[in-house]
Amino acid sequence: MDIEKAKINLETSKIPWLELQRFFAAGKVLHVSEGLDLTEVALTMSRDDVSEIKKQIDNGEISVISDNKAQELFDAQANVWCVVVKPYVLIQEVSE
Repeated sequence: MDIEKAKINLETSKIPWLELQRFFAAGKVLHVSEGLDLTEVALTMSRDDVSEIKKQIDNGEISVISDNKAQELFDAQANVWCVVVKPYVLIQEVSE
């Protein structure tokens, strides 16, 4: 594992969705689909790999959190995996 990925891995944690409300309100939260590795996506974004990020967005693998999804997470009092890649907060739902 390279140093950048190890650093991102250490910065990734579970957090209650409720604690991310202000970032959601600011439009800074991106959802990463379950099929992707959250730390790999964060690494790709930190390296500013525009073509790969665009491909993942176009495929629906990375998306802005919809109001409905945010309400779902709020109602469930869900915890999510979270990592910050400024200016965004990347989240992924916790698999049971």
